[in-house]
Amino acid sequence: MKLAMKDETLGMWLGVVGVAMFAVTLPMTRLATGTQDAPQLSPWFVTLGRAALAGVLSAIFLLATRSPRPAAHQWKPLAFAVLGNAIGFPLLLAYALRVVTASHAAVVTALLPLVTAAVAALVLHQRARLGFWLCAIAGSLLVVAFSVLRASQSGHGFGFEWADLLLVGAVIAASIGYIYGAQVTPSLGAERVICWVCVMALPFTLPAALALWPQQPVATSAWLGFVYVGTFSMWIGFFAWYRGLALGGALRVSQTQLLQPFLSILASIPLLGEPLDMVTLGFAVAVVATVVIGKRLSQPQDNKARVVYRGDIQPD
Repeated sequence: MKLAMKDETLGMWLGVVGVAMFAVTLPMTRLATGTQDAPQLSPWFVTLGRAALAGVLSAIFLLATRSPRPAAHQWKPLAFAVLGNAIGFPLLLAYALRVVTASHAAVVTALLPLVTAAVAALVLHQRARLGFWLCAIAGSLLVVAFSVLRASQSGHGFGFEWADLLLVGAVIAASIGYIYGAQVTPSLGAERVICWVCVMALPFTLPAALALWPQQPVATSAWLGFVYVGTFSMWIGFFAWYRGLALGGALRVSQTQLLQPFLSILASIPLLGEPLDMVTLGFAVAVVATVVIGKRLSQPQDNKARVVYRGDIQPD
């Protein structure tokens, strides 16, 4: 009993460590890409380069652990995970963060667990209660209201920033990647899923990153941001996160993900000098509240759904 309690406690702490690593992805990505007024690394280079860096580390891990190759039927879901998690999410996020602040992005991406559950319901034909869909609509309306308010305050009139559409696209891309990646998690093993995703992309990401290598001087802070998202956001964070899920229980440990938008906002203060905006914080609290309620109303009932539900956690 004591050993089980120690495992649960360790699992919770590993979950918190993983979430903290993922939360810092937003300000670190903005450091890497810079802003429209002061651009640093290209969003394409950051996306492909971080995947290439994680791919090299993953190849070393898979060889060192003598991991077996995926079976034939596992390549398709892994390919969707590559498109969603290794390419779609980081690329759209990188372009968006050249325009909006990391705190702003934290509010929009806070919808990720709810959107992932919705994608699971649609793709896997799972039945979801009316209350879940009402929460999904409420959370979406909160994000719309926040985006319109921020655009208005920035002098862009009553409407969306185009970067908000990129953030929504990033959330959808990540959700699709998580659903397909979760389908092969029970057979491949959680840590090996992200490794195979990165290795599968390596023949494309490595030469593309080398071809896109910046020719102009880049600030040291931008390179530090790049190394962080390639090493921690794309790789090490998953090891802590998935191991935490295994030790502490997926449903219990996954609740630590609710800390992520707040940790992103807090990390943006020292890393980027962004102010602690109470309006942003208030919207983040409201969106997270809809996620909490929605996740409770989307708890899967059968074993297949339960496996997929483990994939609704944001890795980044």
